[in-house]
Amino acid sequence: MLQHWLLVRGSAGRLLPERVDPTALRAHSSTRRPSVQKGDLAICYASGWQSIFAVVEVSGDPENDPGRERWRWRFPIRALTAGVFPRSLGRHSYIRLTPEQFEAAAEVIRFAAR
Repeated sequence: MLQHWLLVRGSAGRLLPERVDPTALRAHSSTRRPSVQKGDLAICYASGWQSIFAVVEVSGDPENDPGRERWRWRFPIRALTAGVFPRSLGRHSYIRLTPEQFEAAAEVIRFAAR
């Protein structure tokens, strides 16, 4: 079953650039094994900017890289739409969204990308 997610990117100490190149959105990392699966959809949130900025598709299943100290879990993503909008959020690197929450956020991003 298709799931919808919020992916937290960057941090207050490591801001994303003001303009994010959609082709640079290739993977997302996590400290623990994420529940995302290939085909899921996600909204990307820029933590330091407190903005949502992209709609992405999870394009592969999570993989563990034991050679990494932190953020050992990674999964590939593919940008579908990108834009920048201020929003606020808590402190997690991925959060499950309801289909309604996802569609509302995706519609805002699609509108701004036009």
